[in-house]
Amino acid sequence: MQASDLATLSTQVLWATFILSIVFGAVAQRTHFCTMGAVSDIVNMGDWTRMRQWALAIGVAMAGFGILAYLGLVDPSKVIYASNRWIWLSAAVGGSLFGFGMVLASGCGSKTLVRIGGGSLKSLVVAIVMGVSAFATMKGITAVVRVATVDRVSVDFAAGASLPQWLAAAFAITPSTAGLTLGLILGGGLIVWALVGRDFRRAENLIAGIAIGCVVTAMWWVSGSMGFVAEHPETLQEAFLATNSGRAEALSFVAPVAYSLDWLMFFSDKSKVLTVGVVSVAGVIVGSWMCALSVRTFRWEGFGGTEDVANHLVGAFLMGVGGVTAMGCTVGQGLSGISTLSATSLIAVPAILTGAVLALKYQMWRLERLV
Repeated sequence: MQASDLATLSTQVLWATFILSIVFGAVAQRTHFCTMGAVSDIVNMGDWTRMRQWALAIGVAMAGFGILAYLGLVDPSKVIYASNRWIWLSAAVGGSLFGFGMVLASGCGSKTLVRIGGGSLKSLVVAIVMGVSAFATMKGITAVVRVATVDRVSVDFAAGASLPQWLAAAFAITPSTAGLTLGLILGGGLIVWALVGRDFRRAENLIAGIAIGCVVTAMWWVSGSMGFVAEHPETLQEAFLATNSGRAEALSFVAPVAYSLDWLMFFSDKSKVLTVGVVSVAGVIVGSWMCALSVRTFRWEGFGGTEDVANHLVGAFLMGVGGVTAMGCTVGQGLSGISTLSATSLIAVPAILTGAVLALKYQMWRLERLV
């Protein structure tokens, strides 16, 4: 493959990512798809509708990834979440920080981008602070703390830290067969649970879950199959084009926000190029903006006061630190990571939910004190 062919293929990968991200942003804006909102609905009103949307999306993505892996279209051992190290403490601590922060910041990373598209200036501030703290946790001062503390605690597995690898080793079957089996069983279970909910089977809810799940699945194909090069002409090694990690990636919205800020600030530096993460951030904002304009819900929104500013700044900081430490957010780990059945994701997702519940309880306690 010639260099010109690689450039063309990279462009195709980026355009495909941009289009899929536009779909994600538009669907999330129109259907109010939001993990933080789902947790809040349960805690405050006992309403599980939006949680069923999320479960449906996870189920579709989980089954979709299992099928892609079984067909050989994506190699599960080469995705960003694949590792022999089970960083369970990083996932638990980082997930909890992220979950707590997303409540203070009025939404997770993806919801922040969706709200920017809908006219929220305070979400723009949240995105900037989250991106800066995320970059610091990847390469700066909080990265030193992360590496010296939670990242030191791990469990190493010879075959890999994921449910399909463990099942394959236990029953002497191929990892792809194990992944397909688990993806269909666990993903199918989540889909059934979502669909049996009272009054859930409405167009808005079905579109939210199925479309978001399909977008995540499609992103695995774009990054892991369409963008895969078996032998790069310069390095003579396999490569996944236009990814920051050099591995197959799907959607995530913490580190990519940091990469987006980096790309904008050093735009004239030729080494700073567009990647799947950067393009996906732009796509979600554009998709949300287009939807908000079409249904006339676009509204400029600012902070309500000093305490509102403080809460959002702290929440954004916690999301940036927690999202990088846990290797993902409610989309990065909660959809993309969990779809691969990574053991780290299986810790990060409950931790995010726990952190969110604690933050909601904290907010209720604060309100009670003011009464």
